[in-house]
Amino acid sequence: MSKCALSLLILLVASDCSWAEEKDLPVSELLWKANRDVVRREDEPLVIDDIAYDNENERNSDPCVTNGCMWPSSADGNVYVPYTIASHYSSRERSIIERGLQSFKDVSCIRFVERTGQRDFLSIQSDSGCYSYVGRRGYAQTLSLDRQGCLYHSTVQRELLHALGFHHEQCRSDRDQYIQILWENIQPGLEYAFDKIDTLNMDTPYDYSSVMQYERFAFSANNKATMVPIPNTNVELGMSSQMSSNDILRLNRLYKCTSFRP
Repeated sequence: MSKCALSLLILLVASDCSWAEEKDLPVSELLWKANRDVVRREDEPLVIDDIAYDNENERNSDPCVTNGCMWPSSADGNVYVPYTIASHYSSRERSIIERGLQSFKDVSCIRFVERTGQRDFLSIQSDSGCYSYVGRRGYAQTLSLDRQGCLYHSTVQRELLHALGFHHEQCRSDRDQYIQILWENIQPGLEYAFDKIDTLNMDTPYDYSSVMQYERFAFSANNKATMVPIPNTNVELGMSSQMSSNDILRLNRLYKCTSFRP
């Protein structure tokens, strides 16, 4: 084998090993790494953490699912969500996205389908970092999965859950019964990531292992915890790498997936 070919092989192996190490990180850490140094273009939406907004006034609004942002059910009981995937993804990158899309079919009545002219759809593309709007916005809505840092099963699932109408777990209306926010440890200017929202919790318990839950040091200014579980502070927090059983339960309850059979 030539020195050139050997060097290329070593580079490819090292790249695959690095990817394998990254994908084992909890989703909140993957998103933090992907979004921390992003500089957004002027034509991109307002993005706070990994949620996109049309304007600043939307940040603390009531859940949009009470105002018509759910994707509609069809006569057969399924919920069809059209999408497009930008051509700039490689076949391997596209397969990661498609696996995330398919995972919803396996556990719910949600069916992500390739767009065939529908007005409202998800436009999945490699924009600046990882982000999604919450719920259906109307017409084309960007769901960004940056090729540099966002293409993991957990991040795909989390951004899709945002697009279906779900917020972060630590923003739940009842979160103060289950976690304590340590405001003094949060990076100045990032307190918004812990805003409490009047969420619809679908009679499901607070879930420390939700794919929508941050890990305990998220947005820390001093390497100290920004939130701790209560009353048992030793419970693992935000270590999920895929949707939890409670994520799936509340998804099925919100979209009334009564006819769903695994």
